[in-house]
Amino acid sequence: MIKDTSGQDKPVQVSKSSHVKKGLLGVALLLGIAVSANAVINTSNAQLSLAKSSLNIAKVTVGNFVRDVAATGFVVAANAPQAYSPEQGFVTLKVKAGDSVKLGQTLALVDSPELENILKQQQSELLRLHGELSRRELEARRDTLALNKALDLAKVELTAAQRENRRAQLSIKQSLISQIDLEQAQDELARAELTFHHAVKEAEITKDTLAFELESAKNTVAQQQLAVDELIRKVNNLDVKASVAGIVGNLLVQPKSAVSKNQALMTLVDLSAFEAQLQVPESYANELGLGMDVALKIGGKDVMGKLSAISPEVNDREVTTRVRFSQEHISNIRQNQRLSARIILENKEDVLMIRRGAFLDAGGHVAYKVEGDTAKRMSINTGATSIRSVEVLDGLRLGDEVIVSNYAQFKKANTVLLRE
Repeated sequence: MIKDTSGQDKPVQVSKSSHVKKGLLGVALLLGIAVSANAVINTSNAQLSLAKSSLNIAKVTVGNFVRDVAATGFVVAANAPQAYSPEQGFVTLKVKAGDSVKLGQTLALVDSPELENILKQQQSELLRLHGELSRRELEARRDTLALNKALDLAKVELTAAQRENRRAQLSIKQSLISQIDLEQAQDELARAELTFHHAVKEAEITKDTLAFELESAKNTVAQQQLAVDELIRKVNNLDVKASVAGIVGNLLVQPKSAVSKNQALMTLVDLSAFEAQLQVPESYANELGLGMDVALKIGGKDVMGKLSAISPEVNDREVTTRVRFSQEHISNIRQNQRLSARIILENKEDVLMIRRGAFLDAGGHVAYKVEGDTAKRMSINTGATSIRSVEVLDGLRLGDEVIVSNYAQFKKANTVLLRE
């Protein structure tokens, strides 16, 4: 009887890892894929396998770290005044929306019959006061003439009394007149002196009174002249003129409509000065400051500006800001033109950083560092973030390569195999 070969067979101890290696090699050979021995060996510790081409990998670098915030906005006119109706009346518009206007050009005419009637009344009153002033001047001249006449007569009487007194003094010495006649001459002299003295005082007071009355009449005329001048100014201002050179924005009233005093008629846009109005997320409101640098992109051109105004209130979770920028190298800017901007919050030199990516969704405390064809999970510490970069505080070194894609598909694996 022929024996079988069972007696020649010997059991061989094979490790579990050898089965895994052989199984993977067999699969690779069946699929026609060339797998290096190193890759096969690394798979012994990999918990997950992903295609390398589907991941974003960035290198840790050192450079200037700019922390900024992205914002959108539009171009607004830095100077956009409104034209108002100076008085109540009916308006006639001389321009249309979109028309170009020059400084001082007539925009509208306001017809105010009431104001024009008041002006005529005040002009008539001014003429009456001028006539009253002329009459007072004539009366003053006549009264002055009468005073001068009375003063002259008093002076003549004084001179006659003085002469009579001298004659009486000579006559008494020669005993040609009695003592009574002498005393009578002396009394006449005293009376003439008193009359002349009072005439002088009365003339001074009367002249001062006449001068005061004339000055008062002149002041009344001057006051009325001011009232007339003001009304003339208001009537002239019924021609509403452009306060800036630019274009007409919006018409706020209809032609030939009735308007009230100080009612807005239209808006003007000064084309020589523009600003950027940006909407910034509320979360950055406390970090904004006047004078911060802002990088604007307007019509495909980059321009730098300065933050000039920050709204104190929040609307729809956004803060409104204004940016001033130079327009020397930019042309064809239009009102309400859309733009994008970056507000520079912070600028650091020689900072270890990496490109910003979706890996920050994991909290910025975990990263997958690429080592050959594997990626290992490791703890890191990140700092400030900008639109493009993330500051690395700890856990990574210059030149390290890190996966910056979203880590949701990694399932918190400690090691991931990266397939070519």
